[in-house]
Amino acid sequence: QVQLVESGGGLVQAGGSLRLSCAASGGTFSGYDMAWFRQAPGKEREFVARINWSSGSTNYADSVKGRFTISRDNAKNTVFLQMNSLKPEDTAVYYCNQDRRIFGGGNYWGQGTQVTVSS
Repeated sequence: QVQLVESGGGLVQAGGSLRLSCAASGGTFSGYDMAWFRQAPGKEREFVARINWSSGSTNYADSVKGRFTISRDNAKNTVFLQMNSLKPEDTAVYYCNQDRRIFGGGNYWGQGTQVTVSS
């Protein structure tokens, strides 16, 4: 069973930075994508960034391009989200995700970590 545990959220002023971590366990991750999503109060969960565990290829939502960077440490089975130049509209609960459904597996989520950006 895949388990994802996020950490690193907190309160930061606009223009500041935070680094989120997602520790993955319970399976092999090579070849799969790992992603970050976020959900603000009263809004639907939205995609933020994705990385392929093997190739390291990435893609980002337009709203975070140039400000956020997703990366991974294969040896530690951990994915990171470096968030710079934070804005109040980045305030949300951030979730780590691995979707294996196209391979016949499950769609796995972490418990989320709160990021609050004050103006």
